[in-house]
Amino acid sequence: MIPNKPRYATRLNAFKRKGDTVKQMIAAAGQVGGLDAADLNFPDHFDHHSPAELSRILADHGMALNGLAMRYYTDPGFRLGAFSHPDPSVRRAAIDLTKRGIDALAAMGGRLMTLWLGQDGFDYSFQADYARMWDDSISAIAEVADHNPAIDIAVEYKPNEPRAHVVMPDMATTLLALAEVARPNTGVTLDFCHMLFAGEMPARAAMLAGRHSRILGVHLNDGYGKRDDGLIAGSVHPVQTVELFMALDRLAYDGVIYFDTFPDHGGTDPVGEARANIAATDRLRAIARSLAGNADLAAAQTRQDAAAATRIVMTALYGA
Repeated sequence: MIPNKPRYATRLNAFKRKGDTVKQMIAAAGQVGGLDAADLNFPDHFDHHSPAELSRILADHGMALNGLAMRYYTDPGFRLGAFSHPDPSVRRAAIDLTKRGIDALAAMGGRLMTLWLGQDGFDYSFQADYARMWDDSISAIAEVADHNPAIDIAVEYKPNEPRAHVVMPDMATTLLALAEVARPNTGVTLDFCHMLFAGEMPARAAMLAGRHSRILGVHLNDGYGKRDDGLIAGSVHPVQTVELFMALDRLAYDGVIYFDTFPDHGGTDPVGEARANIAATDRLRAIARSLAGNADLAAAQTRQDAAAATRIVMTALYGA
């Protein structure tokens, strides 16, 4: 099998400078070259533009819509949670907001809605009724999935931040939740930093997602595992990034690679950073494909021979 050429998307707010409009951010992303898609946040990126206008702006800058991502943090009423909020009226507001986002996505011809539920959780022992919080979250995801079965709903898990503990903190818990949701248009978004943050090996998490659900998106970045650093892809964990690409190729993932990186946090030039992301990803994905047919590596893995496997991978990365 020859894998499809990857399409690269970007976190649009990476290109945001003080006072910039959504149109200016899209224009800046269009200067990178090699970025051919973007994700928009709902509702904040839709404050001053209709779905039709945003579609035109993207097209004017040679970009397609990858999908929408719900952002509940724009409303302080969701600080105690969106889908798991103790107030039924707030939960209803979050579900209805998500449905409006799905409608906007459909109007733009998109098919992927990503749910990051970082505010759905708890901070103290005895703060929450865990069973109720779980049931409310499952019910809400099922309802938004049923709103438009043609739209894929991806859960992007993260162990904590802003809450100390979240309802779906890791791959295993997320897969348990999606099994209860039991909707064919649901799945998982893999975020490299979030997986590190959760203490996971990214390739293993991808394997589990491929066995028990669907991988609907891949957010590529890097970090030190202590927080959501959002660094340039492969800059800290190149070996684990190559292993993830090998796992994705085995699973025949041919979707978009989305750069969820934060040049804005440290004042890095976003165009240069995006180009570095593309160059690193092109190189690491090519290495992954070269290792896919390596019989010596396969034999080393069969023996669980870490030393032999490491030599082979390091040679591929850095030369003999």
